[in-house]
Amino acid sequence: MTRTAGELAKYLGVALDGDASAIVSGVASPERARAEDLIYAASAKHHEQAAASAARCVIASRGTRLAGKTVLETDDPKFAFAKAADWLLPGPAQEQEIHRAATVAPSAVVAASASVGPYAVIEEDVQIGAGSRVGAFCFIGRGARVGESCMLHPRVTIYAGAQIGNRVEIHSGVVIGADGFGYVYGEGRHWKFPQIGGVQIGDDVEIGANTTIDRGSLETTWIARDVKIDNLVQVAHNVRIGEHSIVAAQTGISGSSTVGERVIVGGQVGIGDHCKIEDDARLGAQAGVPSGKIIREGHTVWGTPARPLARFKEQYAWFGRLPELAARLRAVERARNTADS
Repeated sequence: MTRTAGELAKYLGVALDGDASAIVSGVASPERARAEDLIYAASAKHHEQAAASAARCVIASRGTRLAGKTVLETDDPKFAFAKAADWLLPGPAQEQEIHRAATVAPSAVVAASASVGPYAVIEEDVQIGAGSRVGAFCFIGRGARVGESCMLHPRVTIYAGAQIGNRVEIHSGVVIGADGFGYVYGEGRHWKFPQIGGVQIGDDVEIGANTTIDRGSLETTWIARDVKIDNLVQVAHNVRIGEHSIVAAQTGISGSSTVGERVIVGGQVGIGDHCKIEDDARLGAQAGVPSGKIIREGHTVWGTPARPLARFKEQYAWFGRLPELAARLRAVERARNTADS
């Protein structure tokens, strides 16, 4: 989409220094940009790179001046760039059709503006909202609902009864609504605990490739609005994740744990069952949260078991000095033994 720098500044609500009529038609990195591409400089150390770019329009911090460039001034260049890209870049082409190789049950309701790709299977009583796209080889089970303007990439599996909100993007290999991992041992064997609950995905959620979100056992697994989940994440039964939270790759969240709003969970974090992660908490990569533990609101933790960041850093520094301390201790022991002899 082609816009002027002035139109872009108005849309972003930012100040403009330079030529308001400059044409902007795309986004790029400074190294790859054409004259009509928009770039951004996150901080002063990137100004030289931006100045050398072919791009005529730059998003940068307030007060930035770059010779020959039109500068859109903002307190948060990276956010403004992302918002501008969402406005400038066209969405993928929409083929409003059900492919002849798809299998759609007679009782399924697929909006006229939705599309279903080849070899997708849509079971009985499924609802697919306006403008949604179901990729090739997807499976949507009986009674499931997919809201409006959703994007299901190829090979997504939605089990029976799962509820997907509006504007949800689900990447390839995701499985939503599988049974949770729940067993009770008795009479010499493992008995499967009922896994008959639901799973609800809120609006504006994005779920990365090969992530799995299990249905509740007797309740509902709930992913709230605007949650962003990376690739290869496991969300177990009865888990609840609050609005605007982010979960990075290879994280595992065990059953009946609650993650609050605006929480950031780093990569490879392990959260035990029945944990509570309160609002605005941050969990560093590879942190381990034991079963039943509470991470308090606004706290940043790291390590296994997870502990406040300052404490972890202090302990880790001492851990790194253990060989030195061991050598000093051995020297003291040798000296004492020599004195005793």
